[in-house]
Amino acid sequence: MLNFNYCNPTRYVYGSGEYRNIGHLLQPIARKILLHYGGGSVKRSGLYDTVVQSLQSAGVEYVELGGVKPNPSVELVRQGIELARGAGVEAVLAVGGGSVIDSAKAIALGTPHPGDIWKLYTREEQQSATPLPVAVILTLPAAGSENSPNTVLTHEQSQRKLGYGHDSLRPALSIVSPELFLTLPPEQMAYGACDMLCHIFERYFTNTTGTELTDALGEATMRTIMQQAAILRRNPQNEHAWGQLALAGTIAHNNLLGLGRAQSWACHGLEHELSAAYDVPHGAGLAVIVPAYFEHVWRANPGIFAQWATNVMGVTPSRDTEGVVKEGITRLRAWYRELGLPQTMQELGIPADADFGAMARAAVSVYGSRLGTDHLPGVMPVNTAAAESIYQACCR
Repeated sequence: MLNFNYCNPTRYVYGSGEYRNIGHLLQPIARKILLHYGGGSVKRSGLYDTVVQSLQSAGVEYVELGGVKPNPSVELVRQGIELARGAGVEAVLAVGGGSVIDSAKAIALGTPHPGDIWKLYTREEQQSATPLPVAVILTLPAAGSENSPNTVLTHEQSQRKLGYGHDSLRPALSIVSPELFLTLPPEQMAYGACDMLCHIFERYFTNTTGTELTDALGEATMRTIMQQAAILRRNPQNEHAWGQLALAGTIAHNNLLGLGRAQSWACHGLEHELSAAYDVPHGAGLAVIVPAYFEHVWRANPGIFAQWATNVMGVTPSRDTEGVVKEGITRLRAWYRELGLPQTMQELGIPADADFGAMARAAVSVYGSRLGTDHLPGVMPVNTAAAESIYQACCR
């Protein structure tokens, strides 16, 4: 197990109706906030009115900015930064899922920063000020942003999708009320469950040894995600299953499961190029990328893949390691299909003659430049040629 330094200050409030207390819970954090949200569903559902009433009752002033889309854009973030600066807000409240939370974190990061927010994501500039506090009312369990130090933004003009991470971006407060998830479309649940699972994959499949505790915690969380998602596919009104899935999604990405481990993020790096260029849902893109990536790299560390296949996918242990691993991947594909997720580039709407070479170069360049390497990290280094091969395998 590797050395680690872990800090997680988020106040995590779970339970039915807890979002109604947002004003009271925000009082110790800020007296004036930016209320940030996505499309019209927040208003149509009545959640917006409930939040505003709670803020007003608690004497918390607010300005607001809606319009966040999946794969949130830097342009809206820039608007939010100017609004927050002009109004003198002290915190940002995100009412939404991962995209809204990522956008809120970027606004919180950029408001006190003297330069352009995108240059922090490209690493042209360094963070020079403490971000504003972020609070969250989660409406879609998926990305784990409600307890993670990470945020992802898309620069639409250059078709680049980049992440930024710092412990100061962990939300100060996150409220998770499972009844808010009951009206989500089935595809949103599926995309979210796929993203959660991949957050664990990126940490679990490692060459680091002596990780028995986080192995076991990761395996239990993966099984929970798969079990509860299958229940919700059959019965989307099961509030208990939503609660279990939401908590699993939080744990999947708050880095508890990554303590003391070398991590990969190769699958996310490969997928970000798809969603940046073709605006596909992140979870859908991962469902296509992950099995092809596994098939390409498993031989570099067959032991961890066989362990996953038996402990998570339920494959009977055998001396035939290759057979065990391949059956595990087959069962993962079947689970994706059960949830209605795509499995090929064509199902994502990406043509077989897309410029996968350019995507591969971009994926490797983004991550390689930050790590000082010419490849994506993981159990096996993935260079540009290997990345293109993985993309091509997704077309079959």
